[in-house]
Amino acid sequence: MYNEKELIASAREARENAYCPYSGFAVGAALLAVSGRIYRGANCENVSYGGTICAERAALATALTAGERRFIALAVAAGDTPVAPCGICRQMLAEFGDIAVLRAAAHGDEIIRTTLSALLPEAFTAYSLDK
Repeated sequence: MYNEKELIASAREARENAYCPYSGFAVGAALLAVSGRIYRGANCENVSYGGTICAERAALATALTAGERRFIALAVAAGDTPVAPCGICRQMLAEFGDIAVLRAAAHGDEIIRTTLSALLPEAFTAYSLDK
């Protein structure tokens, strides 16, 4: 098992570094690797919206750059109520298997616990390719 409170606290801490001058919607993510390390990310907006990077993908890219490939859980902290990762973030995470997903508001005690497979049923994965 892992420490949910620690993972959510890491996501909330990462959220403080979000760069979101256009939407004003700060998001933080914390991704727990099998190694026990936690990788954090914050959303980074760009005036050319297509260049924006979500917090979840920022955390994943940091983990992959460090050599991680196996993950246990992701915590996302944003807004007044818990939010789920967007579609592209779900797809990027699905590349590495099913993980627990903890959705928390920026403040407060409400936590929604789910899995990546529940958020992205019938995901397109490497198994989908005809090899």
